[in-house]
Amino acid sequence: AVVALRTAAAAPSVAVARSLGGPPEARALGERTKGSAPAAALADGALVHGIDFDDTHAGGLVHATSVVLPAAFAVGQQVGATGEQVLAAALFGYEVVCRVAMASPHGFHARGLHATQVAGVLSSAAVAVKLLGQDAVSASNALGIAGSSAGGLLEFLTTGASTKQLHPGGASFNGVLAARLAAEGATGPATVLEGPHGIFSALSARPANLDAVVGQLGQRWEVESITIKPYPSCQLMHVTLDALRTVLPQIPSADAVESITAQVHPDSAPTVCEPVAVKVRPRTSYDAKFSLPWSVAALIIDGDISVDTYDLASVLRPEVGDLSAKVVSQVADLNGGVAADAPGRVEVRLIDGTVLHGEVDRSLGGPQRPLSDEQLLAKFYGNCGGQSAMATQLAECLLALESQVDLTIIHDLVADLAEVG
Repeated sequence: AVVALRTAAAAPSVAVARSLGGPPEARALGERTKGSAPAAALADGALVHGIDFDDTHAGGLVHATSVVLPAAFAVGQQVGATGEQVLAAALFGYEVVCRVAMASPHGFHARGLHATQVAGVLSSAAVAVKLLGQDAVSASNALGIAGSSAGGLLEFLTTGASTKQLHPGGASFNGVLAARLAAEGATGPATVLEGPHGIFSALSARPANLDAVVGQLGQRWEVESITIKPYPSCQLMHVTLDALRTVLPQIPSADAVESITAQVHPDSAPTVCEPVAVKVRPRTSYDAKFSLPWSVAALIIDGDISVDTYDLASVLRPEVGDLSAKVVSQVADLNGGVAADAPGRVEVRLIDGTVLHGEVDRSLGGPQRPLSDEQLLAKFYGNCGGQSAMATQLAECLLALESQVDLTIIHDLVADLAEVG
């Protein structure tokens, strides 16, 4: 969120949230004054997801924090919750978004929908219900109401528009509204998930396993399966970038490359490999963030992938496009599992005849290959513009969230860092 504030990546959502006004219930991240809680959730959802550097749950392919934290922070401020209460509500929300999405792996995406918004509106409602202290009947109604707002088209992939960053904000906004509507007596269907016109029937292209939603509640915690991204781009191509990094030191230069072949999961190819013309020559930052060929080429040329990699000036570099034209994607059923948890394999052929093979079992950042504490802090401080005293204090506050009396200090520090940026 801080880097999105510093780069104005989510400026439209912040401006609209500010203009909505309303009772002084909650501050959006980066703001000094309060507006309504739904408005704060709208801004925060777009900020967390603004540059696509937020976490992903591989089993459901959802950006969980972007549809959990906004409601938790907004409604938490509204009711004067402690850090511990906010954290407990957030854990509730994580289970909802992850479990609903993983019940139909890639099913929403196959229908052309962004699973983060589909499942995220339910998690936002659940978080709000928890913090508002609503009973089971009201909670059921809130989820039923929230389900009618589920959606989020993937059509941005066709044009390179930035619509995707709006999805978590919309889900957070509508989830908080759903909880409020239920509190005022509005009703929603208890069969919002499994009913004949429910979310799975209406919005998923694949069968749903309802046991994934409710099985082992309180025993299996899906929050522990979340992947922290090392790159600000689509999770589906991270494993390819990781595989390439294993042979990167052996590539003398971009000019030495004859061809690059990447094996990709069948569910990944439509998102990060097609259509080839757009993936080779992206038009916008979002095009590039969802282009495996371009990101592979950028990694070879630059030696790393960072936030700056996807700036528009960087995206339009002709030399990266020239190299990305040498990248070929091969669809392969790598493990029979979900796309975001598949292995990565690349073959790099050099002009001198050398053939390099790179392979990793899973992408970096998940529970099997977690980022180290040092890597996590490096990412955090990088997004904050450096390891300043303010950034260090913010890190300490977040790591001790359960002991915070309220969220005031966190919002003050985020606003300070945004102004410095």
